[in-house]
Amino acid sequence: MKLLTPSNWPDYQLIDSGDYEKLEQFGKYVLRRPEPQAVWRKVLPEKEWERLAMAMFKREKGNNGLEGTERGEWMLKPQMPQQWFIDYTYTPVEARRALPLQPMHLRFRLGLTSFKHVGIFPEQAENWNYIYDAVQGIAGQARNDIKVLNLFAYTGGASLAAKAAGADVTHVDSVKQVLNWSRENMEASGLDNIRWVLEDALKFVKREVKRGKQYQGIILDPPAYGRGPEGEKWILEDNITELMDACSKIADESGVFCVLNLYSMGFSALIAENLFRNYFPNSAQVEFGELYLPDNAGRKLPLSVFCRAQCK
Repeated sequence: MKLLTPSNWPDYQLIDSGDYEKLEQFGKYVLRRPEPQAVWRKVLPEKEWERLAMAMFKREKGNNGLEGTERGEWMLKPQMPQQWFIDYTYTPVEARRALPLQPMHLRFRLGLTSFKHVGIFPEQAENWNYIYDAVQGIAGQARNDIKVLNLFAYTGGASLAAKAAGADVTHVDSVKQVLNWSRENMEASGLDNIRWVLEDALKFVKREVKRGKQYQGIILDPPAYGRGPEGEKWILEDNITELMDACSKIADESGVFCVLNLYSMGFSALIAENLFRNYFPNSAQVEFGELYLPDNAGRKLPLSVFCRAQCK
């Protein structure tokens, strides 16, 4: 089991965490947000949190965060903008590759949403690196012939990584505003020609099975709860096996890479591994574990579990 965290990212740091909150710096701006996993005590005093935070998320009264909804509002200091940009760069380890590779440069537009999110999950940078390397490492094909499907794709970090490596990317999400946000990130990153699909992820994959479509890369980042564009209800525990089964039928028989990321606090990395081995029994180079962010006191804040592999 692996514990992974992004390294060498000047535009992001977790300054402190605890008492069910986190204090993070994104570029020039420091944000204070709820964090249910931070059950320990903070290191910095409250006055320092108040001094550093340029925006603080305040939950609505009576909101308990059920079904992934944690509505509220941001309390801003005068110099805090509603939107801004940060950059991410990854340089592949040349020793592991037959050919020299170019660094990956991504740019993200961040914004303060009423659900406490800002448009990026920083711990996912480890998966972006993996996706970039996986596409670059597929031998015997022109890169633009490598088809990658990103499901529950949000604002597109994984889609951008695959496209930056040269893949033909299909990006599926059920929220139109999120697709528009993803397009902004694509353009800001100097990329183009991602295919945008506004649809329920499970419905889309089932249709792809009927069409006989095949993908060399499949990325799944399902929430614990969600809604499709026509009100379709997604519950991770109820739907994940059906989705994995459908994805196994659109995986190219010559071999693909797969990434599964899970945010549900009730799912362990071993569950993610078991799902992989059940639906992709010939998987190779299987990696599984947790993605975390370290704060400046060295505490590891766990944020998701993952499993990824070369699948057949």
